[in-house]
Amino acid sequence: MQRRRQPRSSVDSDTLWAAIGLLLVMEGLFPLVSPGGWRQTFQRLMNLRDGQLRFFGLCSVLGGLMMLWLMA
Repeated sequence: MQRRRQPRSSVDSDTLWAAIGLLLVMEGLFPLVSPGGWRQTFQRLMNLRDGQLRFFGLCSVLGGLMMLWLMA
């Protein structure tokens, strides 16, 4: 009786946790360095319409995917 092999993932858990850690570092830099500027930027974001926020979110996702594609 043969055992089925699990498909091997190209991303191991160490890489995933390193990416999440790097994301948290990048997210925390702006409020650490300039809390007033971060607060003003966040206030401007709160005044944007849903469609504008979705557009910036889409640009962010596409930019991240492009970076990952270029690295592969």
